[in-house]
This record gives sequence, structure tokens and C-alpha cells, in this order.
Amino acid sequence: MKKKISILAGLVLLVGTILAGCSGGGGQTTAPVQPGESKQETPGASSGAEQLFRANLTSEPSTADPGLAKDATSGAVVRATFDGLTRLDANSKPMNSVASDVKLSDDNLVYTFTLRESKWSNGDPVTAHDFEFAWKRVLDPQFGAEYAYQLYYIKNAEKVHKGEVSADELGVKALDDHTLEVTLENPTPFFLQLTAFYTYFPVNKKVVEADPKWAMEAATHVSNGPFKMTTWEHKSKIILEKNEHYWDKDVVKLDKIEFAMIEDDNTALSMFENGELDWAGQPLGGLPVDAVPALKESGKLVIHPKATMYWYKMNTTKGPLANVKIRKALSLAVNRQEIVDNITQVGQVPTMGMLPQAMIIKKEGYFKDNDVETAKQLLAEGLQELNLKQLPTITLSYNTTDRHKKIAEAIQDQWKKSLGIDVKLMNKEFKVHLDDMHQLNYEIARIGWNADFNDPINYLEMFRDQNTGNNDTGWENERYKELLKQSALENDPEKRNQILAEAEAIFMEDMPLIPLFTDVDIWVQNDKVKGVQVDGLGFIDLKWAEITQ
Repeated sequence: MKKKISILAGLVLLVGTILAGCSGGGGQTTAPVQPGESKQETPGASSGAEQLFRANLTSEPSTADPGLAKDATSGAVVRATFDGLTRLDANSKPMNSVASDVKLSDDNLVYTFTLRESKWSNGDPVTAHDFEFAWKRVLDPQFGAEYAYQLYYIKNAEKVHKGEVSADELGVKALDDHTLEVTLENPTPFFLQLTAFYTYFPVNKKVVEADPKWAMEAATHVSNGPFKMTTWEHKSKIILEKNEHYWDKDVVKLDKIEFAMIEDDNTALSMFENGELDWAGQPLGGLPVDAVPALKESGKLVIHPKATMYWYKMNTTKGPLANVKIRKALSLAVNRQEIVDNITQVGQVPTMGMLPQAMIIKKEGYFKDNDVETAKQLLAEGLQELNLKQLPTITLSYNTTDRHKKIAEAIQDQWKKSLGIDVKLMNKEFKVHLDDMHQLNYEIARIGWNADFNDPINYLEMFRDQNTGNNDTGWENERYKELLKQSALENDPEKRNQILAEAEAIFMEDMPLIPLFTDVDIWVQNDKVKGVQVDGLGFIDLKWAEITQ
């Protein structure tokens, strides 16, 4: 038996919803239109002038391929140009998108998606076979998708990814052009949130097989979303234009999106103030730290809570950071409150665990902030275990933005004053920064993690083993892996939370990363910009954006 699911009603999340403020005024000026609804013209909307939205991405996207996208910059481009079976609304709830109907079996294991008539930007029909091909492609061990583990909820997906079984045994089957059947390993209440995530987006099989580099140039890029890519001047700008073949094109108001790639936040803010940009700041870029107090005081600054952590990952495979006591000493010696009070300044919350506030399990955290005395003791013990008299100079890497630089400088100063440690700072272009982390070519590196869906497992599963695409620390633990497997089989939410709590405790005891704070998005926008959707997970969606008169 199948039961029809009302996606528009949303799902009951295991750990509660994102903060109520995320669905309110934080820049979300227009509610998204649900599929099947009509939308009246907005009073005062521009009728004759070109609807052009200009924003800064800060850096070059690493890819425009949904199967390879792994960062917020690439994600912003992919979300604008592609569409999934579902799409998230302003409250991070999934609604029908390419799928017009979804049914779920009584055992909560089999989803049957009925696809609406839709087309690729080149006019080809989007079919269920495109989704099946895309998901098998992501799981191909030769493809190198760092987010492949996001598909592990599908039956045999992990085995396919590890080369243990054939892709033919994956629990995904296109029954015909408009029907996709998906069988899961275990009931997964948040699965329809996952199908709105870019790793689950389709790709055009004919295009992909004809050109392996199809996603890196505008001339060969083919997508199925609200916008299509028409220009990509590498390390300079990307231009997207309204996709005339998009199934929901009638609700898309923007004619064109221009993304700049300006690394200097001061320059980007100046361009905004001069009318050259319509949006400056997150989730698309950054704002200069020194400008934040004045922007906040003026009332121009939008502050938007999100389920995002700001971390320093550590390479646990070599050097002094292979010693857990050294790692703990560095983490405990950080004064997070000083950083959020004096640098970030817009409501970030010091966090002494790996999870953001919206899904935190252990509210009191796993250690005390700025615990310098314990840090000194741990450092001394770690040095003794390593037969060292003092810690060699450590390199702290970050991608180039004003905020990351100031936070790194503050922590460099804290470690020098409290522990006598010398730290070398190294800034890198974002793509190089990510590639070096993935190759474990670093010692300590800054990274932010936006939740892909609102559940602790989204953070915990990242560190399932050394080969998980976004681990980047070299850390793994057998008991930790076993607990994650147990959590997938536990249907009682309270018992499941206890299992996840034990897993997080193991992770924090080994400290492969330094948690700093739960982040927020901050930006300034042109008053004429309406309908940009920034949800509680920190995702930006420009489908419903428009420029009013």
C-alpha cells in the first residue's frame, strides 16, 4: 500500500524546527509560491525595465555541477540553475518541485515520485532516468563526489559507493519517464529535505556523457532550474538569465543575475553603496568586520539566524596535532566570547560542541570557554608525550575574507599570550583552500558548515570515517561509526538522541576540530530587492526574487 505525502504541510523534524525568526523579517520579504498556486502581480513591480539582480560571490565557484558542489559559493550557483524533486521553502520545509506528487509505502521505505512535464535549458525533457543517472553518477567511486555519503540513506548506496555491489543494486529505479521509485535502507523522516539538496539534483545524461567538463563553462552548461548560465568569465563574473524552459517560469521575476567575484569585502561594500551591487554580505559573500557596527546602528544590516557552525579543523594525521592533548589545549585556550563580542558582533553564540544551537544535544558543551589553566596543563602533557620542549610553529590557513582574517589574527594572539605558541597565518583562494584541506595539506584550517537538513546526523555523519568526503581531518573511530549505524535503525527519537549524544561525546573527546561559534548570516540589500529567500539553514534561493520600482 502507498500513502500520499503532503509535502507542503512539511515534515516533523526530529530535533525541532529552526528558530521562528528565520521565517520572519530577516530579508525574506516575499513568501514562496507553492506549485499549483497562482501569483498576482506585486503592486509596484517593475514592468518595463530589465529585472537585474547583482551580487558578489567573493570567489570563483569550484564547480557548477550539482554532483560535485561542496561549498556555499558553488551551491548558490547550482541552486539558481537547477531544481530537484523537492525545493525548500522559507521555513526549510520541502515542497513539490520537479515532482508533482509523492507517495510513501506503509513501511516508510519506498518513495514513489511522479514527475511533472519539465525541460532542460536546451529543450530536452527532464525524466526520471535523469535522476537515476545522476544519483548513480554521484555514487560512482571513480567520480569523486565528496557529498556521496548524503545518498547513503538509499538502499545499497554505501555499498555502491565503496565498490562492493553493482550500481544496478541501488534502490533507485526509473519505472518510466515520469515515475521514480526510491527504496531506502531505513525510514528517514527528513528524506524529502534531502531531495531538495543539490547532490540529489538531476543532470542531463546526454550532455554529461558528451563532455566531462560540461559544468565548467557557460557554453556547455545545461540545467533545469529557474535560471540558466550564459556567461562565466573565470575569477571575474558569472551571468545567469531566466530559463525560458523552466516548468515554473511564470513565478520567476528576475531576467538576469550578475555574480561578481570580488575577494575584498571593503570593495564589495563600496560597490553596494555606489549602487553597483544590490546585495553585499552572506550567504553570497562577506562584509568588512569594521563596517558591521555602523551598518547595524543604521538599521541597514539584516541579521539572520542559521544552523551553521564556524570551526577550525585540525589535521590529525601528522605532526604535533596528531596528539589529542595538543588539540585539546588549542581548543580550550580560545576565548570565543571575546571573538563574538569584539569581531563578529552580531549575535553569534560561542559553542563548545560540534553542533549548532538549533540542533544542540549537550547544551552546556564539552569544555569551558577560555579555560587557559587546563589548556596549559594539557599542552605540557602533550609535549612530554611527544618528547618536545616547545611546540613548533603551527600554520593556520583560511580563505580570503576580512572576517576570517581578523578571527585568525585574534586566535593567533590568544594562543601566543596564553600558551606561548607561535602561529603562522596563511590565506588562500577558496578553491585552493578547500582542495588543500581535502588533500590533508594543512595543519589547522578554517571552515564553516551549513546544515543541509535540520538534524544532528548531518554533522555527525561527516566524520564517519577518513574517506567521508567532507571529513578532511584524517580522524575516525570504530565506536563512533557503530553508533551512527545504530542511530539509523532507532525509531524512538529520545533513544536516537541518546545514541547521537554518545557519538558526539566520543568526537569531542578526540577533538579533531575546534568549535568556535554558531553563526548567523548578515547582509545589506537594495530596498528594491524583494523575495530573496534565505532559510534557517543558510541557503539562498533567488527563484522568487524581484526588483521593484
